[in-house]
Amino acid sequence: MADDLFADGCAFIDEESFPIAEARIPIIDTGFVRSDVTYDVVAVWDGKFFRLKDHLDRFEKGWNRLRMKPNLSKDEMREILFECVRRSGIRNAYVEMIMSRGIDEHGSRDPRRFRNKFYAYAIPYVWIVKPEIQKLGIDLVIAENVIRIPTNAVDPTIKNFHWGDLTRGIFEAYDRGGYTAVLLDSDGHITEGPGFNVFAYYKGRLFTPNIGVLEGITRRTVLELAEKLGIPTKLTEFGANVLKEAKEVFITSTAGGVMPVGKINGNPIGTGKPGEITLLIREHYWEAHNEDQWTTTIDYIKRL
Repeated sequence: MADDLFADGCAFIDEESFPIAEARIPIIDTGFVRSDVTYDVVAVWDGKFFRLKDHLDRFEKGWNRLRMKPNLSKDEMREILFECVRRSGIRNAYVEMIMSRGIDEHGSRDPRRFRNKFYAYAIPYVWIVKPEIQKLGIDLVIAENVIRIPTNAVDPTIKNFHWGDLTRGIFEAYDRGGYTAVLLDSDGHITEGPGFNVFAYYKGRLFTPNIGVLEGITRRTVLELAEKLGIPTKLTEFGANVLKEAKEVFITSTAGGVMPVGKINGNPIGTGKPGEITLLIREHYWEAHNEDQWTTTIDYIKRL
């Protein structure tokens, strides 16, 4: 049962629920001022979380690798995510969980002294590429003026807010007439884009980068579905030529699922429209959102 105050979304901050428009964090929180933070995003589709356990496990891995110590258990966090969705009543939701280094009230820069903070919110589902645009396929630009932050500086397998390089890539895509951008690493290998992984159907195999990228849950789902469908896959390093010469290209994210690419740098990929393999995987991806093995149903009546 929805609460009208939370119809646009619900946030959890300092053991309280707030309407999304009223949600605030302290200005001295290091998650904000220093990007000392990890986060994760899980989707709710038709009133069901999709792969919630996998998202929570990755979130836990992230805060452990950043040497954070939350004051809540993972089960308590899980229930807070449910409560954010229940209060909002949103059936198709974008649900974010955040672990910040937090605040040291004495101005210390010693990360061991900080009180780590957990935040969460649920808002209506977010699409990186809206369904009507997916029908055509996006124009993906391979960035030339910026590279991905090196993995020995910022670990991309820990979901983070270090988007300086990615934002520069987006602006470059716009300047070149594209929709969004994928970045290369310093050795010229394809990595990822702003909030998404990339796949190329090339010479009868589905390629995706194996280094320099977030190990996306949607990416994992695609690899598992491809195995089920008998589509060969290859996790490997590869350059821009693979994307340019691929028969099909698509990007993946919790925020949009499997999203077709029609052009690379303004040039058509294959027919220039969403390809057969892309559409097959996308169909099975959304079908999985109704299968018990992948989903967790939300009781919208229950309240904390």
